[in-house]
Amino acid sequence: MARLSKIKTDKKNIRTLVMKLGNKNLIVLRGQKGYVMCGYLSLKAAGKFKDAAAVITGVSTLKEALKAKVYSATLKAKRLGIHKGQCIKDVLKIIA
Repeated sequence: MARLSKIKTDKKNIRTLVMKLGNKNLIVLRGQKGYVMCGYLSLKAAGKFKDAAAVITGVSTLKEALKAKVYSATLKAKRLGIHKGQCIKDVLKIIA
């Protein structure tokens, strides 16, 4: 089952997706300029498509995702100011 929702950062919305896959959840937080994804998705593919994407790991819920830190990011995300170890709440302000 997939759960779609919105969260507000500053004055803009971030769309969220949490979907059960196997033993864990697929989690995506999407803004207008890019997205944050869990380790289920491919950073290499995101980079190939020139997406601004950041990866978080070790999360199973949206609440955990919002407390996570960036594990890795595409070149385009880095150009926006996203870097390894950065708090996701700060990343959401950048990609919103």
